[in-house]
Amino acid sequence: MLNKYFVDLHVHIGRTISGFPVKVTAARSQTIPGVLKEVAVNKGLDILGIVDAACPRLCAELEEMTVRGVTRELAGGGLRYHDQLTLIPGAEMETTEENGKCAHWLAYFPTLAELRSFSNFLAGHVTNPELSTQRCHLPARIIQEEVLARSGLFMPAHAFTPHKGVYGQCTDRISELLGDKNFEKIFALELGLSADTLLADHLSELAPLTYLSNSDAHSLKNLGREYNLLLLAEPSFKELLMALQSLDGRRVLANYGLDPRLGKYHRTFCLSCGRIAVVDPPVTSCPTCGATKIVKGVLDRIQEIGDQNGTTCLQERPPYHYQVPLLFLPGVGPKTVSKLLEQFGTEMNVLHSVSYSDLVRVVGEKIGKVIQDARQGKLVLAAGGGGTYGKVVRGGDAGDR
Repeated sequence: MLNKYFVDLHVHIGRTISGFPVKVTAARSQTIPGVLKEVAVNKGLDILGIVDAACPRLCAELEEMTVRGVTRELAGGGLRYHDQLTLIPGAEMETTEENGKCAHWLAYFPTLAELRSFSNFLAGHVTNPELSTQRCHLPARIIQEEVLARSGLFMPAHAFTPHKGVYGQCTDRISELLGDKNFEKIFALELGLSADTLLADHLSELAPLTYLSNSDAHSLKNLGREYNLLLLAEPSFKELLMALQSLDGRRVLANYGLDPRLGKYHRTFCLSCGRIAVVDPPVTSCPTCGATKIVKGVLDRIQEIGDQNGTTCLQERPPYHYQVPLLFLPGVGPKTVSKLLEQFGTEMNVLHSVSYSDLVRVVGEKIGKVIQDARQGKLVLAAGGGGTYGKVVRGGDAGDR
């Protein structure tokens, strides 16, 4: 029997339990126990990918948690936490390509033994293996081979972002970067906050790949900001692999993510005058001051390198549901979120299943209406760029995208 599971496969850890830094841009409160508790109790996710687990100290923490029985290894791969949540351990790596450019990639492993083996391998190719996402002095094709040799899963991270996304600044085609043989071994691609299915489908080489929308959370509040709905027989690594290949009925049923305009890199940003482009893409120089020192937006980059209309594969794709996290909504702060969670259990319930009348009963008509507008895609948004999130300008019918 197949069941539905909520999945977020890109979460960072800021510190070890004893306080050592891991992902320096992540919050200090972002420890493995803190993340697992928040996800299991408040977020309502079923499968979580931790992408700093190959750092030796975190690897040791997971091993110790398993010895103590806090987690247990599943026969199908992955770690089960208190029979509430499945943890998929992994790594985010920055590769150095033959063209001198860099890109971020994700790897996931079914067992702690294979995670530890990869951790030992990676330690020999980075300056400080205890810190996550350090520059690795190897190209992606070599890393991919090492991951696959350990029964792992390998895919691009936030593929279109301007600084470290593989399409953002590393190559126009992943198949050219990896070679056709290695490219055929990639099943999935992470879209990133500033892209969606419609945008990614401007590249014909991505037609066989499954898209994932993950949060890339650096703080507890952003856990599950983006996620996926999968159809699986059980929440395990083996079933995840099958879903990404659409085998035996397993598949991704839907992607849930920010409207791309809310992402930090959706449009081109001028480093000289600080303006975010609002004219038609692609924007390769500032339309306001003419400067060429820019951070190219995801929308602009995809328009630049795309080779087909984005609707070519759309009917074959799972639906991409645009959602606005509660804390992005005007008038909704931490106290309001706490009140909602106290009444309705998890953020997933609030965003998807709680009736409008129940929302109004708990938080009033004004905020209830904002949440309802967010569900129905009726918010007016201003696009983000250059590292600044887009924002909700006001509620009401936003018209066509």
